[in-house]
Amino acid sequence: MDVLPAPPPRPPGWGDPIAQTLELVGARCVLTRGFTFSGAWSLLFPAPGRLKIHALLEGTSWLVMDGTGKPIPLEAGDVVVFAGDRPYVLASAPDLAPVEALPLLKATADPFHHTGPPGTPDVVAIGGHIELEAAGKDLILDALPPLMHMRATTAEAPAARWLLTQAFHEMREGRPGASFAADHLAQLLFVQVLRTYLGEAHTFPAGWMRAMADEHIAPALRLMHGDPARPWTLTELARATAMSRTSFADRFKTVAGVPPLTYLYNWRIRLARHGLRLHDTPVAALAATLGYSSESAFSNAFKRDTGLAPLHYRHAVRTGVVPPPRPPVHGDA
Repeated sequence: MDVLPAPPPRPPGWGDPIAQTLELVGARCVLTRGFTFSGAWSLLFPAPGRLKIHALLEGTSWLVMDGTGKPIPLEAGDVVVFAGDRPYVLASAPDLAPVEALPLLKATADPFHHTGPPGTPDVVAIGGHIELEAAGKDLILDALPPLMHMRATTAEAPAARWLLTQAFHEMREGRPGASFAADHLAQLLFVQVLRTYLGEAHTFPAGWMRAMADEHIAPALRLMHGDPARPWTLTELARATAMSRTSFADRFKTVAGVPPLTYLYNWRIRLARHGLRLHDTPVAALAATLGYSSESAFSNAFKRDTGLAPLHYRHAVRTGVVPPPRPPVHGDA
């Protein structure tokens, strides 16, 4: 029996910013509806206001959305993720007049919707959305383009197609644990889409995902995510990237949108919000895990960022009366 090679060793404190960020914002991909189409059809979907996912299992169709230029052909195995701020049309041909999709979908609670005459469908698709906790929506939505299109020809496509097929069967057959299995398959599908787009993240808005995909900056990001409590200096982070302090600081701000130590500060505050929301860790212990020298120093920083002291924030968020999160710091920390 072949023995798999051991993974390469990683330096102490080496983190995975993508995994940590998705966990922090509670990213959860949910597949909600299967679609079958036949004949000529065209459906208009409103701006979803959240991350929406559409995957084609069989057949071909067209996507029309403002800001993307020409209509986009979709083939079996393609997956598209919408950032949520634009309406879009899915159709058998791009020049057909669309009908509104939501009234048709709301007319039935059936997990499968058919458009067109009865019979063997020409197109089979599956749709869903990515749920995000309120405190992390800006982190994800601001980092992604309006549309992500993972084509069936990408390196991740075979894995994505297998995941899609399995999820579709789970939804259709309704076996015990089907919804649980479909949701976890959808999680893996979303990761495959993100992996595809990391290679094109240089076109993304400045933010954590563009920085993670930048081969010059990523080593410093991994260090900060792997050990956020350490008092990282600009010199240490620049050394990890084999760049001078000035070159590193300039490039980091260009791709991440903020200076390196500001990014570290914002990440610590996000970790604090997450910890206070989900756990009962004493404030002093939480402060220590985030690199603050004292509980008062942490409390002052947290209140400056959120408007609430840590314990007040914990109570407010658990009772549902917490105010919206303030924008992250963008200047020098």
